[in-house]
Amino acid sequence: MNDKHAIVKVRRLVEPVQQTSMEFSKPHPLDSLTPSEFLRVRAIVNQFYPTFNHKLSFQYVGLEEPDKHVVKSWLSEPSSQPPPRQAFVILTLDLQTHELIVDLSRRSVVSDKLYRGFGYPTLTAQDQEAVVDLALKHGPFLESIRRRGLDISEVACFSQTIGWYGKVKTNRQLKVRCNYLNGTVNKYLRPIGGITIVADIEQMKISEYVDKAMIPLPKAEGTDYRASTITPPFGPRFNAAPPKPPGQTGFKLDGNVVSWGNWKFHLAFDARVGPVISLASIYDAEKKSYRQVMYRSYISELFVPYQDPTEGWYRTTIFNSGEYGLGNFAVPLEPLNDCPSGAVFVDVKPVQVQDAMCIFERHTGDVMWRHSDVERKIRETRPDISIVVRMVSTVANYDYILDWEFKPTGSIKFLIGLTGVLEVKAVPYTNTDQIKEEVYGTLVAGNTIGVSHDHFLTYHLDLDIDGDANSFVKTRLITKRVKDKNIPRKSYWNVEHEIAKTESDAKIQIGLNPPELLVVNPNKETKLGNNVGYRLVPGSAAMPLLTIDDFPQIRAAFTNNNVWVTPYNKSEKWAGGRFVDRSRGDDTLAVWTEKNRRIENKDIVMWYTVGFHHVTCQEDFPVMPTLSVGFELKPTNFFEYSPVLKTVPPQHLSWANCTK
Repeated sequence: MNDKHAIVKVRRLVEPVQQTSMEFSKPHPLDSLTPSEFLRVRAIVNQFYPTFNHKLSFQYVGLEEPDKHVVKSWLSEPSSQPPPRQAFVILTLDLQTHELIVDLSRRSVVSDKLYRGFGYPTLTAQDQEAVVDLALKHGPFLESIRRRGLDISEVACFSQTIGWYGKVKTNRQLKVRCNYLNGTVNKYLRPIGGITIVADIEQMKISEYVDKAMIPLPKAEGTDYRASTITPPFGPRFNAAPPKPPGQTGFKLDGNVVSWGNWKFHLAFDARVGPVISLASIYDAEKKSYRQVMYRSYISELFVPYQDPTEGWYRTTIFNSGEYGLGNFAVPLEPLNDCPSGAVFVDVKPVQVQDAMCIFERHTGDVMWRHSDVERKIRETRPDISIVVRMVSTVANYDYILDWEFKPTGSIKFLIGLTGVLEVKAVPYTNTDQIKEEVYGTLVAGNTIGVSHDHFLTYHLDLDIDGDANSFVKTRLITKRVKDKNIPRKSYWNVEHEIAKTESDAKIQIGLNPPELLVVNPNKETKLGNNVGYRLVPGSAAMPLLTIDDFPQIRAAFTNNNVWVTPYNKSEKWAGGRFVDRSRGDDTLAVWTEKNRRIENKDIVMWYTVGFHHVTCQEDFPVMPTLSVGFELKPTNFFEYSPVLKTVPPQHLSWANCTK
């Protein structure tokens, strides 16, 4: 199969290469499919659809998640029989798309639905490789390469989706972009300009070919990023961090359940969205029990529209999750550089990506809390320590570093690091003085424009704050006038709360003065009478600048608001819709919320979009230093008092030149 799903295995840095299997006879209901289960899915489907006269391709295979109440019922009695293991399968059969539910225990297809709507399923590696092969064998393209005096063996091509622009009929097609190596391994920074290639996947032929201009090729010099090739002057050098003692990780793995400090959560993996964090609960020492916080979270969609509207570029509006699959592009992590010492590395199966995820303690050197009382000679301080789950998805030129960070304070931080290589356009200019037209980006090197673009990451956050029944509260800070004439102050601010009753009430665009946004349990109170809850602490919250009638924005209407809240619906998983390639925006988060369903005191899901407008600069070339964005979920009246008040200070070794 083409999809990279995970059966979690671990290999500690300090241990030998052998790995400990976590494939159990009774898997957790939310565990990813195992290698043997994938093979069983293939056998069941092939028996259901004998392929001797048919062309069948698996586009997506993942866990068919059991209903939430079934999972929670099993959790309350884990010794009972777990719910049936089922797989959700999207396949193409004779150019038609089918959605199947496969029951692994009964070894049968229990549901087969022919998809008749718009859009196509997630691409496979074979889809992409086939169109590249078509381009590299296309006679007119070979002639274009010859006329430019280039060596075809040094040409590297890759495919891109082309979107939808209002046509009634849309075949499945991909655009092919080609670059020139010859002196560099950085295959994205020497684009062969002036050529447009579009291939039809269904008919397996080049459907559009244009060679309109001979644009100077950007130079190879200065594009290599390998440590083995760098020459003086060198950049800064840093000493390596001291390794942890052998075998010390600070957390425990029980199957795919991670326990650390006062946190416990389940870790899984999906080809489309990458890491999936479920059943996050925090231990409350006052109540002597674990309390629910987050049922399930993952990156639902990642939309990257480029801002060059010219022929050959305007179609570059990528939906990385729905069109390609973030999990499909997971890459091996490098010990001590991608992840610190003491990290536990997680492999992805059945198509093996070794060390695809890592789990580690983060010691930042920051302060979790402190206070000094000089008069009483009191000084108390506690270091900030957290646990992190990390994966890197390299989708063509960009590398996305995806972190889930859990803190003892009860906070959960979601961090995204953007790095890798810019997508660039070849131009005839070598200095900004020569530019007399719009170039839709920045001249970052000779003959090279780094094209302006956006990144919008939409998170699916199924919060269950102390239970399923929750409400969404908008808390505004309102400036008021002082009414008492005896007080010289003229104004103050105070808090006003509004409970969102429907989906429309919960659509939020975060501006310069964002409201406080909370998910609370209206049925649970602290001893002081406050509803227990968690607050959204926004990070980078850029709004889309495309017009709402622009075709890419119609498809990405889920980015029109930073925050949405919907009632829980297991089928509403992917903000951009189930079939995103060449979609028309008729199955998105924005469309679902048009029903304006009730969300007060219900099982609800919050969707949050992290946005970033990227105006490129020379420092982004040839490799972009990591830019980090993110947001946080923070307990608000969830605990009776600070959950880290009684944190025991760690025992530190004696340091030279340091006095206590």
